[in-house]
Amino acid sequence: MVKVICQRTLVGVVAVTGLALSGCDYWPPALQAQLEQVRSEVQTVNMEKAQLQNQINDLSKAKQDLQTQVDDLSRMNREKTGMIASLQNQVETLRAKAVKVMAPKAPAKAAAKPAAKPAAKTPAKKKAPAKRT
Repeated sequence: MVKVICQRTLVGVVAVTGLALSGCDYWPPALQAQLEQVRSEVQTVNMEKAQLQNQINDLSKAKQDLQTQVDDLSRMNREKTGMIASLQNQVETLRAKAVKVMAPKAPAKAAAKPAAKPAAKTPAKKKAPAKRT
């Protein structure tokens, strides 16, 4: 009898150990519903996460493109500013040269003009208006 009890105990221990190691396959229906709901929510969140990640990637690419355009426009602005400054300096230099060139000739022309003018012009005679009959 002791031998039978030991065998039954041993079989019980092996059975319980087997169930413990293999896990329980029974889940209550409410718990199964909760698990399905959580799985569904996780799947939805993962889809939203993927969409947001795609949006972030698109926005990052657009930002990079716009930054490249800003850098190009800034470089062109600096170049154009340099060209404008250079042209302004050239204009000022040419003005100064023109003033120097024109300054000595201006009084000579003013003196030559009065001498070259003919004597005072006589006013032209006005004709009398024709009579209408």
